[in-house]
Amino acid sequence: MTIAKNTICLWYVRDAQDAATFYANTFPDSSVGAVSLAPSDNPSCKKGDVLTVQFTVMGIPCLGLNGGPGVQHNWAFSFQVATNDQAETDRYWDAIVSNGGQESQCGWCQDKWGIHWQITPIALTKAIASTDTAAAARAFEAMMQMKKIDVATIERAVRG
Repeated sequence: MTIAKNTICLWYVRDAQDAATFYANTFPDSSVGAVSLAPSDNPSCKKGDVLTVQFTVMGIPCLGLNGGPGVQHNWAFSFQVATNDQAETDRYWDAIVSNGGQESQCGWCQDKWGIHWQITPIALTKAIASTDTAAAARAFEAMMQMKKIDVATIERAVRG
């Protein structure tokens, strides 16, 4: 078993393996690795239950910990996924939201396990970073009105 030097640890109530499998099936360069079972009863699970799951999300090593209830995810941590076009944006956004997740503003959504995601078209990132400050402001204002990012609307805003 290879252990990454730096890993993102995500706390789940008891669904770490389900979440890891969903991510592996949804995003490229993602996979589920080693599953560790609890060696004894503990406050979050019984002996033999899944305790941790090693997985990768788009090349980022993660560890899912079935830590039990009481810990809530928040906006301070999110995965930001850069998308190439509207089809890719729609695919990831729709996968997360239609699988028990929820929409939020400005390209953010939350999966059913409480993990926050920013599904961000590269066109938006480039528009907001433009040296044309007026175009950047128009793109930013357009984004502020959206939930899922609409690439065509961002491109129209840049053009004025």
